[in-house]
Amino acid sequence: MKQTLNSIKVLLVFIALFTSALFTSSVSYAEDEIYTGIFSNKALAGYDTVAYFTENKPVKGSSKFQTEYKGADWYFSSQQNLDAFVAEPEKYAPQYGGYCAWAVSAKNDFAPGDPHEWSLVDGKLYLNYDDDIKQRWEQDRTYHITQADKNWPNLIN
Repeated sequence: MKQTLNSIKVLLVFIALFTSALFTSSVSYAEDEIYTGIFSNKALAGYDTVAYFTENKPVKGSSKFQTEYKGADWYFSSQQNLDAFVAEPEKYAPQYGGYCAWAVSAKNDFAPGDPHEWSLVDGKLYLNYDDDIKQRWEQDRTYHITQADKNWPNLIN
């Protein structure tokens, strides 16, 4: 009986530590400058970042047209888009590494960016977590961009 109680205590401590780790601020864990998700190394979940600029919509990339940049794998829908990115990655890469622009601005924190919740502002690509968050960001994009530009260097260092 005593051994069973000790096993239960160990299990409860493990569960408490695991749960605590899940709900701790992502700032403690976000080390990558480019958001790729937990189980992937694909930037923008495999969407073609150049297509936002050329087709004005998210377009799924292909492993046939891929490159590595800042530790992430970038997928493209064509050789032409891959070549454009390789020539000028800073022009096409999403701001704040593809993390949610509103979270970087308003929370000074990391949150995933959704490739379907995007905006082009002054020739730059911004992603947001979901539609509700994107609507908050859209209410004062200029303020949020200014604030996120200030917060971003400290978040990634």
